[in-house]
Amino acid sequence: DNPLKHAPHTAASLMTTEWTHPYARELGAYPLAALKQAKYWSPIGRVDNVYGDRNLFCSCLPVEAYATN
Repeated sequence: DNPLKHAPHTAASLMTTEWTHPYARELGAYPLAALKQAKYWSPIGRVDNVYGDRNLFCSCLPVEAYATN
């Protein structure tokens, strides 16, 4: 269990009352000193890790559905 294994820590996981990790909560929020200036708080973690990043799918209607006569 280390600060980068389940990174990024979401704001919700950092704000809970119980912190079960062996490292400090501040280290979980900012594993690098540079992040203290410009931290992006991701709303959720990854769903499928790298697979989800590389195999995107669109749930939009086809372009023809938006065409008007």
